Amino acid sequence: MDAVLVRRVVVVVAAVGAIAAVMAPSAVAQLSPTFYDGSCPSLQSIVRSTVAAAVQSEPRMGASLLRLFFHDCFVNGCDASVLLDDSSTLTGEKNAAPNANSLRGFEVIDSIKSQVEAACPGTVSCADILAVAARDGVNLLGGPTWAVPLGRRDTRTASQAAANSNLPSPSSSASALVSTFASKGLDSRDMVALSGAHTIGAARCASFRSRVYNDTNINPGFATRRRQVCPAQGGDGNLAPLDALSSVRFDNGYFRNLIGRFGLLHSDQELFNGGPVDSISAARASMAVVPEAATRRRPDRLLAVAVAVLVAHALPRGGNAQLSPGYYSASCPTVHGVVRQVMSQAVMNDTRAGAAVLRLFYHDCFVNGCDASVLLDGTPTAPGEKGAGANAIGSNNGFDIVDTIKTQMEAACPGVVSCADILALAARDSVNLLGGPSWAVPLGRRDALAANPSGAASDLPGPESDINALIAAFAAKGLTSQDLVALSGAHTIGVATCASFRTRVYCDANVSPAFASHQRQVCPASGGDGSTAPLDSLTPDEFDNGYYRNLVSGAGLLHSDQELFNNGPVDSAVRLYSSNPAAFSSDFAASMIRLGNISPLTGSTGEVRLNCRKVNS
Repeated sequence: MDAVLVRRVVVVVAAVGAIAAVMAPSAVAQLSPTFYDGSCPSLQSIVRSTVAAAVQSEPRMGASLLRLFFHDCFVNGCDASVLLDDSSTLTGEKNAAPNANSLRGFEVIDSIKSQVEAACPGTVSCADILAVAARDGVNLLGGPTWAVPLGRRDTRTASQAAANSNLPSPSSSASALVSTFASKGLDSRDMVALSGAHTIGAARCASFRSRVYNDTNINPGFATRRRQVCPAQGGDGNLAPLDALSSVRFDNGYFRNLIGRFGLLHSDQELFNGGPVDSISAARASMAVVPEAATRRRPDRLLAVAVAVLVAHALPRGGNAQLSPGYYSASCPTVHGVVRQVMSQAVMNDTRAGAAVLRLFYHDCFVNGCDASVLLDGTPTAPGEKGAGANAIGSNNGFDIVDTIKTQMEAACPGVVSCADILALAARDSVNLLGGPSWAVPLGRRDALAANPSGAASDLPGPESDINALIAAFAAKGLTSQDLVALSGAHTIGVATCASFRTRVYCDANVSPAFASHQRQVCPASGGDGSTAPLDSLTPDEFDNGYYRNLVSGAGLLHSDQELFNNGPVDSAVRLYSSNPAAFSSDFAASMIRLGNISPLTGSTGEVRLNCRKVNS
């Protein structure tokens, strides 16, 4: 997906959420993303943390929630009718032919509803919960996010007959699919974009048996492999991934499958079978996942786009088992909303704020672990880390932003949320708000009781580090060379001071002459140490893969940057990220989780500071 496709997916999913307008046009005008801001401000964080835990436990659940939403909206509108159980007076939709033995995720919605009722009794509809959960399921598996219009009410009835007649089947033809979507006010482009939801999830053998045994427009080897899990008779419940390329990542693999005749369902391959929507599907297949920066610039727009990723296993390679994305679900359900709101305003005011907070998190975790020690002010008897080593080179700004978040957090949940966790969440949101991925942040850290200025002086690699020193510094923290390359991609945003890159642009041989000449204009041979230049000269305010493209062309600003692409051991990783933004997004999210797991204080160790700048008295 490129920016156009991401934008299209977001708009179309929002349109599906407004399908009720087909029956009642005035209804959608009453929907608003801020509908519950006053009456239930914790809604978004409750949904997010519950869905994150569910997807972490089973990545397929993201697809299940999205399908649940689709099957609800296509039957008399988005009214939560699909959630109703059968009773003596009502025949529900769960046992309709398209839903029986296949719809899943009801227990996740039930869990969210229970938590929302505890926080905001009788306020939030099940229909709205389902709409937000579907959005988060997509986002957590690497897809876009959007502001969900809210304010739906729940129906008191269901329609099994409508479920049987309105939902397209896996044997539908292209013309039938176009007609079905048109009846809901959705055009052919909408139909193709929404079908891309099949980039995640699985299908039952009963749904694709006819396809792999009878269809002629199928890759023979693919058909043979699928027959191994789907015999000609029996095994109706056996599963196969809908996207053979990347079944737990929301990307454009589904469309690439169609080009190769790897569509699992007959209805899938109908989108690329010499028919009216082939050109749309082919266009989707050729697009890579990149963010739409223009949308980020327009906070007044309904849909804010960002490409987002959740690594299926949030605590890989020795992650701390005491940390959990849902740690504050009961004790401070507003934590995500507070951090997001403050960071949104900060980035809107100055895009460099995102880079500053991200750098704070990195510099914190590399010194004694992620314990908020970097936030401590120095005293006459206890010097802090703020002026030590690499922290003194281009000051670590962002402290005031963390202070603002902490003040609001203490008002909402006194003495509950640590400064270390605030910094971890703020770093994630900094990335995401500038167009980068998102991830479920493991939480439960405690704050350090002291700083370590000597560690800050010795452990943080400097801008003159060579590749061996960089690999060694990361290895000392349990991070691999791949983590080094992925995390260095944070330099796609932010600036560096002249003092950090003067030697690079005047002395290094492996620098683009034109790039060096340009940088010398802001960084004289002597003086001007505080003058700044963007670390990514291509897209300095967007979190994308421009940093790696700079390195390939010899335009890394710091000596340590260009060391990643200098005929050394990590050149191949830089080449990959320079040409594959989706791979960078995914790996960056995974490495950020690992970075955040460096030696956290948990349990009774440390404290929850009331003021991030000083230990509790």
